[in-house]
Amino acid sequence: MSKITFRVFTCCLLFICLGNSAPAQHSSVVTGESLAKVKNSITDKLKSPSRFDLDRQRNMHIVESSGAKAQAQESSDVQPIPFEEGDQAPNIVVIFNDDQGYQDLGCFGSPNIKTPRVDQMAAEGIKFTSFMVASSVCSPSRAALLTGCYPNRVGVPSVLFPNRGTGGLPPEQVTIAEILKTVGYNTAAVGKWHLGDERKYLPTNQGFDSYYGIPYSNDMFPASTMKYADDCVFREGQSHDTLKEAFAGKLSKGNPVSMKQKVPLMRGEECIEFPADQTTITRRFTDEGIHFISESVKEEKPFFLYLAHSMPHIPLYVSPEFNKKSKGGLYGDVIEEIDFNTGRVLDHLKVLGIEENTLVIFTSDNGPWLVMKENGGSALPLFEGKMTTFEGGQRVPCVMKWPARIPAGIVCDELAATIDLLPTFAAITGAALPTVQPLDGKDILGLLTNQPGAKTPHQYFFYKQNAVRHGDWKYHSKEQFKVKETARPTQGPTLYNLKDDIGESNNVIDKYPEIAAHLAKVLESNPNKRIGDQKRNSNNKKEKKK
Repeated sequence: MSKITFRVFTCCLLFICLGNSAPAQHSSVVTGESLAKVKNSITDKLKSPSRFDLDRQRNMHIVESSGAKAQAQESSDVQPIPFEEGDQAPNIVVIFNDDQGYQDLGCFGSPNIKTPRVDQMAAEGIKFTSFMVASSVCSPSRAALLTGCYPNRVGVPSVLFPNRGTGGLPPEQVTIAEILKTVGYNTAAVGKWHLGDERKYLPTNQGFDSYYGIPYSNDMFPASTMKYADDCVFREGQSHDTLKEAFAGKLSKGNPVSMKQKVPLMRGEECIEFPADQTTITRRFTDEGIHFISESVKEEKPFFLYLAHSMPHIPLYVSPEFNKKSKGGLYGDVIEEIDFNTGRVLDHLKVLGIEENTLVIFTSDNGPWLVMKENGGSALPLFEGKMTTFEGGQRVPCVMKWPARIPAGIVCDELAATIDLLPTFAAITGAALPTVQPLDGKDILGLLTNQPGAKTPHQYFFYKQNAVRHGDWKYHSKEQFKVKETARPTQGPTLYNLKDDIGESNNVIDKYPEIAAHLAKVLESNPNKRIGDQKRNSNNKKEKKK
């Protein structure tokens, strides 16, 4: 690997303050030895870094695809902010919600949920109307974001569960946190992880200096292998003895039935609270993120904060301050509390004087869980939701703000995706790209900064193994439905033109058979595969038979 150069992050004004936050207890420290171990572990998986280029357009992989447009009409007259020599790499904050639907923000058309802080982000930055995740369920979507690859490629084809031996994100894969550490970033994972609860899969072994959060979905169970801190706070009458009794009692797929929806709150690699008090968890996750930001500024180091809220995945919880406040019911209460706490992060960046050069991204891991009805959100005007390959399952709301580089008021209709974040961050910071797997993501800095003529870098985008998009055309070899009321006789193959039919309601395969045939052929070369999937699928079938 060629030597990586890095312009040291400096802050012209350093405030030693924590804003309106308070650090959570049991802070952890990463040693120089462990940091060196992280860097050495990925040295042979990286290739020469891209340079901090004055002309970012040269890094764009421009692909002319059917129906693609250079910019949203609203953004065509907005001038990009040019890069200048000596510019500093930005701080990066990714806010990643769980099961938030496409329509569940004011700026995306929610009729009854108020999100003034994210709406303000959109007004001051860019709103992506065609932003995709690589899977319509939790674990694969998160693996794709952090690695820049389709999830099957990196060994996370399906949802992971505690106590089932389903593993996690293989440690040999390289994450955003790992590449950013090589160029001097502090890194923190806060919130939902869901990429393996065993020690070797945890964030602290995947490039993050620290972790504070719930290791999987908030409706799951304690893990039998969980390590509990000596000063762990046990709530609701729980203890080491009650846990032991539960695992000795009735089990369902390895999980103690009596412990459903009782999940651990972890710091580092230990549980510090069981079960986690989820009524305060959104605020506490934000507190932790704010504290991390403050500490990084004190150290005069750039930072990457991965703030993954565990809701609006069910069960839904809110603090008393937000209970029964939204016209959108309990689900709306949850979204509005997340919006408020997003505002706290934004305000803190401003107080510290680092708002201008901090890239903040707000998005969701997949579409809404529609079977939960009023507690499941909305993907309108898209069709279907979570666990499907329709747009409602994998197209999510996305807003980005970076005042130093992103002009205000941009609306981008070009296809972009969470898999694009890793290569984009690498291009911005000069970090080396991983070589352990071919990257599926692309550098989308041209889209972010409204460069003239910038188009989607994706000629094709794949939805699991049964759908593919090319420009405005989307082909399904087989359709899957989760909400019975929306199931239709046509279950594939089908062809839709998303420009004219964003709700995927008018199958035009008979009218355009040549386009369908071409996309069917393309689907056969789907990169969302990996060696070993067949064995994994076979094991899953055996488990179902049990």
